[in-house]
Amino acid sequence: MTKTSQKIKSSRQQKTAAGLVHVFTASGLIPVMFSVDAIWQGEAYLALLWLAVAMIVDGLDGPLARGMEVSKHLPQIDGAILDHVIDYVSYCFIPALIVYRFELVPEGWAIPATSVLLMSSLYTFANRELKTAENDFRGFPALWNIVVFYMVMFQTSAMVNLWLIGVLSVLVFAPILVAHPIRVVSLRRLTIPALIVWTGLVGVHLWHGHQGGLAAQLPIGVRVLFWSLSFYFVFLSAWRSFKLAGHK
Repeated sequence: MTKTSQKIKSSRQQKTAAGLVHVFTASGLIPVMFSVDAIWQGEAYLALLWLAVAMIVDGLDGPLARGMEVSKHLPQIDGAILDHVIDYVSYCFIPALIVYRFELVPEGWAIPATSVLLMSSLYTFANRELKTAENDFRGFPALWNIVVFYMVMFQTSAMVNLWLIGVLSVLVFAPILVAHPIRVVSLRRLTIPALIVWTGLVGVHLWHGHQGGLAAQLPIGVRVLFWSLSFYFVFLSAWRSFKLAGHK
């Protein structure tokens, strides 16, 4: 085989691999549709479990795309736009449906609350300066799937949920930083294992809820670890926000 033919074969293999990465990204819509079906059936915990699967797909496709240089081998397909479309559906639109379907806000407020949620989230996906040079998010990054998980799992009141949606919708535009748990380099050796364990504990909570249990009925060690990791991510983002303010 000549060098030219080897290069052609290698190029085809790289394009095929890049295409498969895009297919993997697009496959995130499969658990999204299962989540829609669960919402239709009135299964809030199951709907959130499927959103967790979609989030795992989203967490894996980025490193795969960068590792295989997808934008180089398939430049005609904008992977960022593909990812944004799927993320908006799974991170924002489906959680809004959960808020509406399961009456998580006071009566008469479902349409206004979810409309504000969805409209403010558009700014997150349209903002060309969403991330800093160190890959922190500027403002609340529209992680409504996580917010709704806490609402459902811990049965917060409808009024608390309404205020939370309002405050976080404003924080989308706020000068705060939210650390990207995978791409921010600072404390990555601690953050990535923490993220993996936290994701597993989310699954434990949701499966327990799906089986009819309450979060308070889980073993105390599970609950302490879960809340410790939850606060770790909050404090990490707060620390990076104060660090940025100190550099100004």
